[in-house]
Amino acid sequence: MNNTLGIDTSNYTTSAALFQNGEIRQEKMLLPVKPGELGLRQSDAVFHHVQQLPVLLEALLPSRQPIAAVGASSRPRDLEGSYMPCFTVGFGTAKAISRALGVPMVTFSHQAGHIAAALYSAGKLSLLQEKFIAFHVSGGTTEAVLVTPDEKSVFRTELLAQSLDLKGGQAVDRVGAMLGLSFPAGKELERLAQQADIRYKIKPSLKGADCSLSGIENKCRDMLQMGKPKEEIASYCLQSILVALNAMAEELLKRYGELPLLFAGGVMSNGMIRRVLTEKYGAYFAEPAFSADNAAGIAVLTSLKGE
Repeated sequence: MNNTLGIDTSNYTTSAALFQNGEIRQEKMLLPVKPGELGLRQSDAVFHHVQQLPVLLEALLPSRQPIAAVGASSRPRDLEGSYMPCFTVGFGTAKAISRALGVPMVTFSHQAGHIAAALYSAGKLSLLQEKFIAFHVSGGTTEAVLVTPDEKSVFRTELLAQSLDLKGGQAVDRVGAMLGLSFPAGKELERLAQQADIRYKIKPSLKGADCSLSGIENKCRDMLQMGKPKEEIASYCLQSILVALNAMAEELLKRYGELPLLFAGGVMSNGMIRRVLTEKYGAYFAEPAFSADNAAGIAVLTSLKGE
């Protein structure tokens, strides 16, 4: 199905995308976060989405544009009770567009959108015809799910492993805040880490295939108090996340066999993590524009749902 519109209103970004003849055009804006803060209250996120989404849609659809179907992320994950108020803005807008144009509307989870966006970016939408393991690593989620084709919903997911405490993106942003970086801190933290020529021996904290990441924040705070350079602290943080993801992947591949691995979510735009896991596992990653929160995957899934 051509000309499908996708909308995603996460707790980080307002985004809209048009999937047209196999190509994605998208517009997105980060939610404004005050210096020193690590995110927004849901009520504030909702307010900013209401302000930003019409601006993005006007830029994405500057003239009368035929739309075959519209999709939106309506929930964080495909789990019972998964809900965040910020997603109601995209859902409501998509519903209004659907009614006004008389076209179908479909909904997906934010996580499903991340997976589809990563597959599209990596040129691997064909993986949706088979089973694979997808890691979703962001500010709100650090999970590995088993992805299985599903005729009704394109694919379904089954939770295999997760962080038992701090999420990958939370670790990045909290350490970034310690170092005086702006939110979200991923890009700046990576630039700092690239200036440190040091490799740490880090033992992952694993319980089965689940990981614990809270020690990263504590260790980095200790390093800062000891006067360690910011570059080394940034490097330690990112190396620790890499070690945890690698250990999770090793354990899951032992359990479920040599399935393809996909890594999605904002933290997975990190170049060092991508390089190491691609070399070791032949893993698939999205380009940075499709790693962070975006509506591209929702637009792609909307098209696939209509086929």
